[in-house]
Amino acid sequence: MDSIAIRSGNTLNGSIPISGAKNSALKLMAASILTDQPLRLTNMPRLADTRFLGQLLRQLGVEVTETGDADAQQTLFHAPEITSTFAPYDLVRQMRASFNVLGPLLARTGEARVSLPGGCTIGARPVDLHLMALKALGAEIELEEGYVEARAPGGLKGAEITFPFVSVGATEHALLAAVLAEGTTVLNNAAREPEIGDLARCLMAMGAKVEGIDTHTLTITGVASLGGAEWPVIADRIEMGTYAVAAAMTGGDVTLTGSRPELITALTAKMRACGVDVTETDDGVRVQRDPAVRLRAVDVTTEVYPGFATDLQAQFMALMTTAEGESRIHENIFENRFMHAPELMRLGAEIAVHGGEAVVTGVERLRGAPVMATDLRASVSLVIAGLVAEDETTIGRVYHLDRGFERLEEKLGRCGADIRRIKDEGHEH
Repeated sequence: MDSIAIRSGNTLNGSIPISGAKNSALKLMAASILTDQPLRLTNMPRLADTRFLGQLLRQLGVEVTETGDADAQQTLFHAPEITSTFAPYDLVRQMRASFNVLGPLLARTGEARVSLPGGCTIGARPVDLHLMALKALGAEIELEEGYVEARAPGGLKGAEITFPFVSVGATEHALLAAVLAEGTTVLNNAAREPEIGDLARCLMAMGAKVEGIDTHTLTITGVASLGGAEWPVIADRIEMGTYAVAAAMTGGDVTLTGSRPELITALTAKMRACGVDVTETDDGVRVQRDPAVRLRAVDVTTEVYPGFATDLQAQFMALMTTAEGESRIHENIFENRFMHAPELMRLGAEIAVHGGEAVVTGVERLRGAPVMATDLRASVSLVIAGLVAEDETTIGRVYHLDRGFERLEEKLGRCGADIRRIKDEGHEH
């Protein structure tokens, strides 16, 4: 497996272009199943996860055509006919978001056989709310040998659905299914992450009728069919926040271009509180910090949007490892999401984990060491720490990084980071 080696000593200076959001692109890709007309997605990230889903869509009958250069990537999806309604385990297990083809397949064809997603290292993340929503829309669902067998012979019907707690995945899945359901569907206690708004607006561009976007109540009036559209994938707020933290970690002056600063206000408020200068620009956000002045420790609690994102918790913990004082980080979204803490401690960080809370006592400096990536966000926290850890840090199992960060070494390297990928030619991921 590939690894990444980083030598510290350089501040980051320059600009980093922000890619389209992985978490939006995956659901927009699933939306291509809903229409026999072409759906063109611009600002399209090229990631392991989008590649996996592209493979699955091709198997279902969707034509997937990638075009454009690194600065203007787009993908055309066209499913004139769904040739298979079967999503096998070997494809779905590689990425949970593949499960979201279930609703669109049901809505368009009236049937689907989709593997349950595999286990996840950051908690149970069951799909029971997804299935609850589809059953409410009239789907007949049976679980058989690890597969969801779903049928809606008379088509899906509108319904009022109240989620017992806010779930991004279940909200998106219900939305994808309801746009072709007969009648009106109301989703109460819906998640309102920006990626859901992006999906809803794209569906509207395809002809769907959705009201209440960016609120906790979505009202969907079903239509008989959807058409094609061209849609730009929203900027990736997690990539934006990650590079903002990296710039703050090393000190320096980095502008994140093509970004949407209003999507990470919870993070930037905390960064300002610990001594980082964050300003909006015409095309994004600028992050500056004097490396001679030590950061101040700040407490953080993860919450659903617009609160502090759980997907930025690991990165912020890395930032706090060298801050002056003690910071407390409360994780409220996923259990088992402090697996990066022991790896950061291998670099010299002082972290004590008690259940859903981590106490970080800032140290003067970190030391380079070999560390191991455990999941996507944890792996990039090790990159951030490695940017300031003395000597060299090597991060193993970086295929986790490739799932969510596009051209990471190139983007950091252009701003002065001493970072390189070490290829392991002998192993598959």
